[in-house]
Amino acid sequence: MNRTPLLLALAATLAATPASAAPTGVTVSGWARPTVAGQSSGAAYLVIRNYGPGADRLVAVASPAASMAGVHRSQLTGGVSRMRPAGPIEIAPGKMLTMAPNGYHVMLMGLKAPLKPGAKLPLTVTFAKAGRRTLQLPIQMSAPQ
Repeated sequence: MNRTPLLLALAATLAATPASAAPTGVTVSGWARPTVAGQSSGAAYLVIRNYGPGADRLVAVASPAASMAGVHRSQLTGGVSRMRPAGPIEIAPGKMLTMAPNGYHVMLMGLKAPLKPGAKLPLTVTFAKAGRRTLQLPIQMSAPQ
């Protein structure tokens, strides 16, 4: 069997592929804060980058570790901190959303077990255009460096 045409086709394909293609669409990373025994709620923080050509919206979050999850936003108004559901969040093309304590966060309600440092939190995020992404967020005291 002559393998030369197959090897030439493979070489042409590899030559046409950039060594490190730029990311496209939406990328998501993040972390979750540990909780203590008996604590029924917790928080996770995401970093969402939109490399796509158009805006996208974060429309849902879910975790099997909690009975309910949603994106909330904390705001300080008149010296009083308030937390409310954020609703869908639009991420413009070329922009990044960084969730952090005292701002946007994923609120986890009805935790089924404490979030232990060093473990992972399974989380599914859903975007209007990019679809679903399933993540395993590290559980740690602060944002990764």
